[in-house]
Amino acid sequence: MADGRALSINSGENLLFLTDEQLRQGIEAMFFAYRGFTADPDRILDDLAYGRAHHRAIHFINRAPGTTVNNLLNLLGVTKQSLNRVLRTLISDGLVQSRIGKNDKRERHLYLTDKGRELEQTLSDAQRARMRAAYREAGPEAVAGFRTVLEAMMDSEMRRSFQRLKETGA
Repeated sequence: MADGRALSINSGENLLFLTDEQLRQGIEAMFFAYRGFTADPDRILDDLAYGRAHHRAIHFINRAPGTTVNNLLNLLGVTKQSLNRVLRTLISDGLVQSRIGKNDKRERHLYLTDKGRELEQTLSDAQRARMRAAYREAGPEAVAGFRTVLEAMMDSEMRRSFQRLKETGA
C-alpha cells in the first residue's frame, strides 16, 4: 500500500505497544467501517420497516435452520422480549416459520421461508460484495490479521459461539 494508511500503520512502532492515539484511531476506524458494512443492508431494511435486529435474526436463522429460540437468544445476546418482538414481525410477514420441537414440545425451531431466504440473500449479497472488495484491497496477510484481531476482541463465550458456527454452521 502506497497510501497514508500504510504509513500510519507501519510507522516503525512496535504494534504490541500502540499509543493511545493509535488505539483511538483504530476505534474510530471500527465505528466507520461498521457504518459502511451496515449501510447497504440498512437501506434495504428501511424500505421494509425492519432494523438491524431483524437482519441479525434472519442471518443466524439462515446459518442454522431449525435453531431454537433459546439458541438464537444466546447468539444474539438480546432479551427474550426484544427477540420475541422481532420474531413476531418476521413470522407475521411470512419470512420466518416457527415449528414445535419433535422431542420437546416447549421448544420452537426457526426456519426461513422462501421469502425469508430471498431477503437474507439480498442482505448478505450486499455485505459480501463490500467484504470481498475490502479483502481484495487489503490482501491475504491483512485479512488473516484482521480475523485474528476480531477473534481476540471477542469474550470467551462469544468466541466459543463463533467457533461453533464456523465448524458446524449452528
